[in-house]
Amino acid sequence: MKQSEVKELSAEALQAKLVETKKQYADMKLAHAVTPLENPLELRKVRKSVARLATELTKRDHQ
Repeated sequence: MKQSEVKELSAEALQAKLVETKKQYADMKLAHAVTPLENPLELRKVRKSVARLATELTKRDHQ
């Protein structure tokens, strides 16, 4: 998810997307531990998406 897409979301949508993305990351990590993923760089992309969402939420809380 790109930063420009993150900025367009409302606070509630950000929170929901963050929960969804964290679950996706946990599932991918578990699947990768059992059987290596075809493209392990996907883990990095999802992890960075979680960070982007969390950062935007924090930034909005402090304004």
